[in-house]
Amino acid sequence: MMVSTKGRYALRLLVDMAEHRTESFVPLKEVAQRQEISEKYLESIVKALVRGGVLAGLRGKGGGYRLKREPEQITVGEVLRLTDGSLAPVSCQEPGSSPCPRMVECRTLPIWKGLYERVNEYLDGYTIADLIRDGGQGGDYVI
Repeated sequence: MMVSTKGRYALRLLVDMAEHRTESFVPLKEVAQRQEISEKYLESIVKALVRGGVLAGLRGKGGGYRLKREPEQITVGEVLRLTDGSLAPVSCQEPGSSPCPRMVECRTLPIWKGLYERVNEYLDGYTIADLIRDGGQGGDYVI
C-alpha cells in the first residue's frame, strides 16, 4: 500500500479547512494558496470528498467548500479510502473481490488479512482533529 499524492493532499486540505474553519464556505483558491497546491488538482480531490460526505460545496458567489462534519468525526482511513480506494495490501483483500481459488491452501493469507486489518484500524484511529492537535501551530506543515 502506498498513499498517493491525492491522499496526502486531501489530508492537507482537510487539516487546513479545519484549522481555518468558519460557518461560511471557503473558496478553494484560498486553501490552494495556503497549501501551495494547484487549485485544479484540489478540484479533483474535493469531488471525491463531497461524494463521500466529508465536504459540502456551494457554487457561485460566496461559494466554496466547508467541512460537513466535525474534524473529530472524519478519520484518516476514511479520507484515504475516498481518494485512493482500498487500503488492501493484496488484491484478494480488496472489498468485493472474488475469492481466490488458492485461498484454502494459501499460507500467506493470514499475513495479508492481519496487515489489512491493522492498517485500517490504525488509520481509522486518527482523525483530522488529531492531526491538528499533533501538528502544533499549523500552516507551516508538510504531510
